[in-house]
Formats: sequence, structure tokens, C-alpha cells
Amino acid sequence: MNPTGDLTLVIDAGTTSVRAMLFDREGRMRAVAQRELVQHYPRPGWVEHDAGEIWQAALACGRNVATQGGGGDRIACIGITNQRETVVAWDRRTGKPLHRAIVWQDRRTAPLCAEMREAGHETVVQERTGLLLDPYFSATKMRWLLDNSDDVAAAARSGDLALGTVESWLVWKLTGGAFLTDASNASRTCLLPLAGRTWDAGLCDLFGVPVAALGEVSDNAGDLAEALPEWFGAPLPISGLAGDQQAATVGQACLEPGDTKATYGTGAFVLTNMGREVPRSRHRLVGTVLAQVGGERAYALEGSVFVAGSLVKWLRDSLGVIDDAAQTEVLARSVEDNAGVVVVPALAGLGAPHWRPDVRASISGLSFAATRAHLARAALEAMSHQTHDLAVAFAADGAQWTRLRIDGGMSANDWMAQDMANVLDLVVERPDFVETTALGAGMLAAYGAGLFASLGEAAAAMRGSVREFEPTMGQSEREQRLALWRTALSNLA
Repeated sequence: MNPTGDLTLVIDAGTTSVRAMLFDREGRMRAVAQRELVQHYPRPGWVEHDAGEIWQAALACGRNVATQGGGGDRIACIGITNQRETVVAWDRRTGKPLHRAIVWQDRRTAPLCAEMREAGHETVVQERTGLLLDPYFSATKMRWLLDNSDDVAAAARSGDLALGTVESWLVWKLTGGAFLTDASNASRTCLLPLAGRTWDAGLCDLFGVPVAALGEVSDNAGDLAEALPEWFGAPLPISGLAGDQQAATVGQACLEPGDTKATYGTGAFVLTNMGREVPRSRHRLVGTVLAQVGGERAYALEGSVFVAGSLVKWLRDSLGVIDDAAQTEVLARSVEDNAGVVVVPALAGLGAPHWRPDVRASISGLSFAATRAHLARAALEAMSHQTHDLAVAFAADGAQWTRLRIDGGMSANDWMAQDMANVLDLVVERPDFVETTALGAGMLAAYGAGLFASLGEAAAAMRGSVREFEPTMGQSEREQRLALWRTALSNLA
């Protein structure tokens, strides 16, 4: 810990932007800076980022908030949270990226996943890692880079290849060469057994990924690494690392078994804390490491929806249905119902519990009575429908929700939060500060740097106040809504 500082710098390297935030010990955000990321779509279903741009944005935003906060001497520690499953390949000698990063949304490895599934490999992958064979996860992306990039293949042959998720890349750059990945991100690769300490050689052989190209698996909080003084004016400890959804789970103080949160950002991600129990799903959910501290792991059961806020962005940027995201709430409130319109937002396939990378989105039930208000309302309703599908799967796996804590930019929509409570027939709880991904990384870092005696103490001090939404919808209306959704799902090609 920096002995003169009491602030926590968090770098939040998301899918559409990179932000830096500065938090005090009460969880108040003292400064923020943000840069949008360019999204590269070289082919249908392919999504890429420039890893160099991610680094430059992280550095610029971090320096910006450090200056706003009074300089590096005021900062005690750094926490990093990141878009998970996205893969960066770089050269250890030069520190330069060897290919554009392949983003978690990318579907290019669907044929490889199908081939491995048909060969009977999914059972062993799921048993060991808690994950399924889907392009979403990192291992097949790594394999694709090795098979299709001459630079990546050459670096592998020379022993200079580094493969990692985004937090691993940023730690490497900040420290000048520390090569590690935290357990929560490592558990998203299909290469780390949930009950294992480090990479599994058999899984690496199965996917064709050299173990030598992977970083050391680390805790999520503690004395992890140190950023060079040239970046922020002082040598700052990096004491908290977590994938964005695990960070949000911590930020929502879901620290006890059964606690459940849902984050609505680019996609939607629901995690239920399973404690020390290694989760085994029979209903197409995935098991993941929630956090590892002092070598001890807590686990989570997770359901991932690929399209949430990106649907609203698509309505705005591609269809011109709305001018800004906030307009969806105004439009949803302006009509009494959805006029029969149902949106299935499978713009990047369907995630859990369906796992259908092959299907595409649909808008059904259109008539002359339908307006853009009905379409906007149906888009928000789709968030509740997708979440309900997950609630059914979680309950079938023995993890029934008793309330749902929501966060992420999209959760600021009061109409959607109330609709969620109505469709789920549960109390939905939303913190006043909805950017809990960054806050959770801040909690991990503050605890890891010794600012708090426990993670629970950090969460209690930093989380802040919440608002509750009680269900008000009748059972018959709820069933009618869900019946229309199920029909729309069954009609997908």
C-alpha cells in the first residue's frame, strides 16, 4: 500500500469503453474519466478490439483521475476489472500486440466448438471447468489465433507468446512485464479446473493452447503486482483484479451463499454466490470462480445473456427508433402494453440457458397498431423475459432466487426495474450507485491493500444505499407475457 494515500484507483476496461474511477473509503466516486473503444467487425459474427487502444485509453483515463484526485501520492492502490473472455496475444520481448483482441461476443469459433462437441469433449470440459463448449469462452479464441495468425504462431514457436485476458494485458503493461491472470478471469477460459490451482495440461492439449503462453493464476485481492512510478507519479500496488461480472457481484455485496445479482450492460449476467461449493449445473448454466483470496475460493453459478444494452444501442444507431437510451423509458410508459410485439434479442445468438449461437434475433407480433413506443417497450420487456428464463434454470439447479440485486447502466431505467420485479415476482433491489463493477474492483483492491480488515468490511463501508422494487403484476398477466415469449422463442430459425 502507498503509505500516504487513501484513495483507490479503478481501471474498468469494458466492452464499449474504458473508464477510470477514483473511490474514497466510503465508496464515494471522487473522479471519473472515460474513453470509447472502436468496435471492429471484420466479418459477420466477428468482433475485435485494438489491444493497444485499450492500453492507451486505460493509461490516459487513469492519469486523468489521478490528477483530479491530487496526484499519485493520494492513491493507495489500483484495482482492475475487465471484459471477460476477450483474448489478447502479445510478444513478451516487445510488449506489442500480435493481432487484434478477439472479443467475448465473437462467434468465429462456433464451427470448432461444434466439432469438439460432436467428438464428445463437452462432458469432460464441463465436469472440469464448469463451462460449455461455446465461442464465448477464451480457449477456442486462443486456438484460432494460433491457427490463423502467422505472428502469433511464430511467437509460440520462439517462446515469446503471451496469451491473456484484458486484465492480464493491462497488468503486463502497467508493471513492465508481470505476467499473471486472476482466478476469476482464468476460470472463463476452459483451461482452469474449478477445483484446480492452476492450468490443466490435459485441457491445454485438448484445445491446442501451450501452457507456456499463459500467465500465473493469482488471487483476486492482495499484494499482486506494482505499477511503475512513471505512469501515475508513484509506484502503486495493484491489489485487486476481477472479471467484470465477479467484480459486480462483490460490488453488490453478494458475499454469502444464495446472494444473487444481475448486471445489465452490453450483455446481461446473473451470478449466484455458491460459497465454497463447486457448482455443477444440469440446466445449461456455468460454474465460475467468484473470488480467490489467500488461495481459498468462493464459487458462483452464472447465466450469461449476450444482448442487453447492446439491443438499445442497436435500436438507436442502426434502426433510428430512439435518439438516446433514456428515451426507451419514456416510450415504454407512453403505451399500456406491448400491442403483441415481442423482441427476441438474439443479435449475437442466444446465451444461457439456451446456448444457441446459430439463431438470430426476431421481432414478432407486428401489426398496424404497433408503434415505435411498442417496439421500445418490447425491447425492455425482453430483458425481463431473458432473466426469467435464467431464474427457472437456477431454481432447477437448486439455486432459487429470493431477491435480485440489479446494476449496470441499463438498470437505471426505473420502468425496466419494475417490469423485472413484476415478471420475476420477486423484490428487485438496485443500489443508488449502479456502476458496481468498478466499485467491486475498488472493494477488492482496498481490502487487498489493507485499507479494510475483510472484504465484508470493505463492502459494508463502500456499497451505499439501495432502492427496492416490489412486484405489482397479477399472475394471469405474467403468464400471458411469458407465453408470448415462449412462442417467439419456439419460432426462431
